[in-house]
Amino acid sequence: MPLTPAAAAALFRDRALAHGFARIGFAPVAAFERHRVFESWLQRGYAADMRYLADHADERRDPRALLASGRTLVTVALSYAHDDPPDVPADRLSRGPRGTIARYARGDDYHVVLKNKLRELARAVADASGGAVAYVACVDTAPLLEREAASAGGIGFQAKNTMLIAPGAGSFLVLGELITDLECAPAPLADSVPRCGQCTRCLEACPTGAFVDAYTLDSRRCIAYLTIENPGPIPRELRALIGDRVFGCDVCQDVCPFNAGEGQRGAPELRPRDGYARPSLTRLLGLGAAQFRKWQQASALRRVHRAQLLRNVAVALGNVGGVDELPHLMHALGERSPLVRAHVAWAIAQIVARTPPPPTGAGALVALLDAAVACETDDEARAELAAAALAARAQFSS
Repeated sequence: MPLTPAAAAALFRDRALAHGFARIGFAPVAAFERHRVFESWLQRGYAADMRYLADHADERRDPRALLASGRTLVTVALSYAHDDPPDVPADRLSRGPRGTIARYARGDDYHVVLKNKLRELARAVADASGGAVAYVACVDTAPLLEREAASAGGIGFQAKNTMLIAPGAGSFLVLGELITDLECAPAPLADSVPRCGQCTRCLEACPTGAFVDAYTLDSRRCIAYLTIENPGPIPRELRALIGDRVFGCDVCQDVCPFNAGEGQRGAPELRPRDGYARPSLTRLLGLGAAQFRKWQQASALRRVHRAQLLRNVAVALGNVGGVDELPHLMHALGERSPLVRAHVAWAIAQIVARTPPPPTGAGALVALLDAAVACETDDEARAELAAAALAARAQFSS
């Protein structure tokens, strides 16, 4: 006997909790009414150069583009709300300043974890229902407006910082979807009602002022975009605002009252790996190609190439590094990527500018920078090196 919509929803909910999901919601498959908001956001240039968003914009309008027979959009949320682990004890390779990695990227790759769990959930429901269930499992790589799906399914509401907040679970959540031909009773929508009220903490806390207004993010100024999706230089006027962040940013979530207190703990599969929350910056800067691949293996950190990471590390060192980090940065001027060399030169200039003269080896540093300027073939890197050499000469001759 076929499952009733209420029984199907109850079965999904029971199996979802058993698989460790923090929330599950259901909505009839239909075109997203707010797709026009997404299109307007794209037209205003706020997606920066993330062209894949525009390339698949129409597909995001209706989940049936992914499964024509779909009747229910099942949305799940998996929490990564783990406490900050203590820093790994320093050794000779990891002394000095540390960088910060966004919470979601500190453990195993959530794309893999979430997709596996979604497939297990679908199989468990199919086995329990005794019939075949057609489905498509989606994570954030699929052309689907996942926060719209979560709101429609009653999981939570979209906040002023554009994140999805599930009351009682917060916003440190990764979302996944199952588009299925099984009809499930729609979920209550009480948690989808916006609850930000007059609070603007997230908007005010953003280091780079990336929020145009409530509910509108300009990716071109967002640290997550700048350090992950952005393949090129980080704008000079934003570098000092990035602080020690080398992959993503959690500021607008850290200050949110819905994330305060204990609440729900994160899924064990997304627990931070040792040394990944606050890694040594000089250690990251010294990673060779093979070491880098090992470091990012099976994690969401695979989203960046080595040159992007070293660019980010250089900016972080420029912001929080000191004289002891200069030899590491000078060595990094030998990197093949002009993108890295340019940001390393910027970092050297920043450290030199706040170093009380005269440090040991100041003359040698100036000579090395002059030699680097003479050998540099990339215009942007040469300009940054020339600025660093000029700063060193002015600072150390005063």
